Amino acid sequence: MNSTTLEIAGKHWTFNSLKELMGKATPLRSGDVSAGCAATCDEERVAAQMLLADVPLRLFLDEPLVPYEKDEVTRLIVDSHDTAAFEPVKNLSVGEFRDWLLEYGTGPEALTALAPGLTPEMVAAVSKICSIQDMILIASKCRVVTAFRDTIGLPGCLSTRLQPNHATDDPKGIAAAMLEGLLYGCGDAVIGINPATDSVPMMQELLKLIDELIQRYHIPTQSCVLAHVTNALEVMRLGTPVDLVFQSIAGTEAANSVFGVNLNVLEEAYDAALSLRRGTVGQNVMYFETGQGSALSGRGDWGVDMQTCEARAYAVARKFKPLLVNTVVGFIGPEYLYDGKQIIRAGIEDHFCGKLLGLPMGCDICYTNHAEVDQNDMDVLMTCLAAAGLTYQMAIPGGDDIMLGYQTTSYHDIHFIRQVFGKRPTPEFESWLKEMDLFDARQRFINHTGNNHALIGYEQELER
Repeated sequence: MNSTTLEIAGKHWTFNSLKELMGKATPLRSGDVSAGCAATCDEERVAAQMLLADVPLRLFLDEPLVPYEKDEVTRLIVDSHDTAAFEPVKNLSVGEFRDWLLEYGTGPEALTALAPGLTPEMVAAVSKICSIQDMILIASKCRVVTAFRDTIGLPGCLSTRLQPNHATDDPKGIAAAMLEGLLYGCGDAVIGINPATDSVPMMQELLKLIDELIQRYHIPTQSCVLAHVTNALEVMRLGTPVDLVFQSIAGTEAANSVFGVNLNVLEEAYDAALSLRRGTVGQNVMYFETGQGSALSGRGDWGVDMQTCEARAYAVARKFKPLLVNTVVGFIGPEYLYDGKQIIRAGIEDHFCGKLLGLPMGCDICYTNHAEVDQNDMDVLMTCLAAAGLTYQMAIPGGDDIMLGYQTTSYHDIHFIRQVFGKRPTPEFESWLKEMDLFDARQRFINHTGNNHALIGYEQELER
């Protein structure tokens, strides 16, 4: 892109590259300010957004923001681009693309067909000129369905990750949290534990704990211990029951190297998990987490704004056909997303970009205790994402993760969403809840008293 200038109220604003224009067009966030790629004032931000709206989508194919020859993620984006899928929008500018996305006639089928033809930079660009209501409407029209032991992402459904973390990886404490979550109807996306100790023996112990519960009660869900992918490879080699392989990922090769991964390692883990064939209704075997600021914190951002780097991580995820992807939007801290306003906007952007790229996007609707945010902000984000068609959210005892030390959504929160929006669990999991006498015919969980619920045997073992 040649240097371009716009005059507003007698002042000229000049942008010397597509990378600079993208950064200056991004809604305010603290990380971009610290990195020096943010607009210096609201007037400059508006000028950048106006000019960005006129940029042809094709330019993002011709002018990579991160050098092709120095970054494997850029090579993945460029080399895997589907020109046939891109055909319907190839002559549009970013602004015209926004208008096309908002048209009544642009529905789920068109968006599904288009996804392989979009690059992360294209969807990041259009998000920068969209309002929050634009992104909610557009994302609500996207349909992304994945499957392992149940079918996730169907219309009208919102799933949960049951997250029974424990500060010392105590099996009894984890088991008690799993039991409570199941009694609240949570866990249809995955029962996923962040281990306090990221080691092969601990990963084996925790995987066996979840698998025993799933197999004993024939629960149509999947397990995951969110340890490093290399540990997952080792426990699979040892014959431990692995359903999903997890890894945190970022949007550049340099940032992924900080996580200790590259595309070859992820490919090896993907192939290993597929070879186990543990799914019953599908074989989507990968689980990825992302978050705005990860590339910047790892000094792998190449001067690209946080939100565009985040969208580039979705290209990595898309390559491996994941069951689940989620942005841990407020976890990285106020140094990157300062307050509730910035976190809300970022969470909606991430969901929007991921869905347009064809990913089963969830969100860890969360914040750290030193950020300028509270649970009311998270209620707003949770409600907006439910309206936007979020695939899944977290379910944690009291919304307070005692191991990771941050605040997120609770077992109770999903019942608010189900009542307000009429959302349901996955069909397989809903049937199981009813068979186990945990849900009634109106999707309400049954408040059992005494020893009259179907998981009582497991509860009695915990008490012993």
